[in-house]
Amino acid sequence: MSDGATIAGGLAGFAGLGGAVSIGTVLARRPGPYLPAGHALVPVKQVDPLPDVLRRGLGGLTVPVTPGPHGELFLGPGGPQPGRTLRRLVLTPLFARGKTHGGRIARDQQTPFRLVVEFVGANREPETLLRAYRMLDQQLRDHAALLSHCEGETLVPGAVTVSVSGIVDVRELLAGQHTRYAFADGTFDDLGARSAPPTLVPMISEPWNRRFGWDGREPITAEERHLLHALVRQAHEDGRTVRIAGLPEGSRRDRRAIWTELCAAGVDVIADADQAALVRHLRHHPVSRWEPRAPMPTIAVRRGSPRPHPPRADRHHEPV
Repeated sequence: MSDGATIAGGLAGFAGLGGAVSIGTVLARRPGPYLPAGHALVPVKQVDPLPDVLRRGLGGLTVPVTPGPHGELFLGPGGPQPGRTLRRLVLTPLFARGKTHGGRIARDQQTPFRLVVEFVGANREPETLLRAYRMLDQQLRDHAALLSHCEGETLVPGAVTVSVSGIVDVRELLAGQHTRYAFADGTFDDLGARSAPPTLVPMISEPWNRRFGWDGREPITAEERHLLHALVRQAHEDGRTVRIAGLPEGSRRDRRAIWTELCAAGVDVIADADQAALVRHLRHHPVSRWEPRAPMPTIAVRRGSPRPHPPRADRHHEPV
């Protein structure tokens, strides 16, 4: 979709540097250009995932979480580890950065930073999962000014958009909130569904291997390329962004081939654990911008009666 969503806030001034810090060190720590299409998947063993993501300029992050004591969400699929909470390692530093940068996560940011909170683990007890989501909702509301949110039927982009995915089903709970600060993650099956409007499910997220078998080793088939472009176009016309994850485990050459096809198809968000290689690729192969297409010309047909249905009004939502 178009990257024209404007987020709140102006640019903050540069902070003064300590006198003993060298220019080389400053340059090494300076974050890269903001890449809205770049999305990091967190390795299970990574202790603190956010700093690398921000330093590389990636535009989003998926973090696996499990409910723990007192409703807190802990990073990773295993048992709760002291101090490794979503609040401490992700939410607090992320929103602190937004506040110190005048309402933006990066100085050149034009689209929201996409944070996907993925519920994982063996505990599938609905009440436990929903209680954990309510705790997340409470924590997010403490930073409401920086968040994309929905008021009634109006979608308002912010510096950060939070989506909830995984084993927890929060759609009914979210749909009942007049003002919500998190959204449900969707699939291509949600396209056109009245029960999953873009104000509830603004982003389509699917693993690559759910619909595609191409692994990047050989040229992609015409059928799979056509399917990819068609699905992305339908999602954009439905007012949603598209995030693809779960790419095949192969060589970097194979993965680069898949990234290239995703960029050419206009996939908004490419999620991968190989952050450094993905950043290099996106800097040289940006995602194709999506533009609404004019309808295909049709052969004139003489009609003796009015059309049975009026033309459907175009739907447009700012990408969140």
